[in-house]
Amino acid sequence: MTKIATGTWVEIEQVLLMPEDRAPTLPPETKATPYMLRVAGFLAADAELGQTATIRTLIGRELRGTLRVVNPGYSHSFGETVPELLTIGINE
Repeated sequence: MTKIATGTWVEIEQVLLMPEDRAPTLPPETKATPYMLRVAGFLAADAELGQTATIRTLIGRELRGTLRVVNPGYSHSFGETVPELLTIGINE
């Protein structure tokens, strides 16, 4: 495997709650999966993908987790355009 250099922007993942530790009121399909945290930061020491690594976030927190992504991007969106909403607030 290839070592990722210290200081590289990466994303780690850690399990916050195992399924058996989650709230009993959750829907069964939700409760059956671990509650995961994914966070980006600068790699504190050389590491390989899939290994445990420590990062320093932009606000200075140090977190440890499994190294998953190098130079993570954003993949979220606000969904499809709703044409009916486009003209709200326009004075004609």
